[in-house]
Amino acid sequence: MQTVPPSEVETRQWATFLHLSLLAGLVVPGAGFVLPVVLWQLKKDELPGLDAHGKVVANWLISALIYGAVAGGLCFVLVGFPLLGILALLAFIFPIIGALKANDGVVWAYPLAIRFFS
Repeated sequence: MQTVPPSEVETRQWATFLHLSLLAGLVVPGAGFVLPVVLWQLKKDELPGLDAHGKVVANWLISALIYGAVAGGLCFVLVGFPLLGILALLAFIFPIIGALKANDGVVWAYPLAIRFFS
């Protein structure tokens, strides 16, 4: 059995929290946008491995906002309503998959996320 260094364990834990913090908006409105960025900025210097996860999460946040704005605009022609539903489903599923992968030590780039940070 392979042992994982303590710093790697801590990085994996914080990366898991970082991905799951996207779901904080389900409890407190707006927290899903603020909490991930705050966690990333506070811990990225202490845990360098966390920076890659923070960029992935930030890319998804910005992408989801853009997709939401476009889908919201398309609601005038009724196409936006199912698109908003799909986006909401993906915004729930992607952080869970990202957290599971982060717990395994893998940086998982969210599909459909535009790469603003690399």
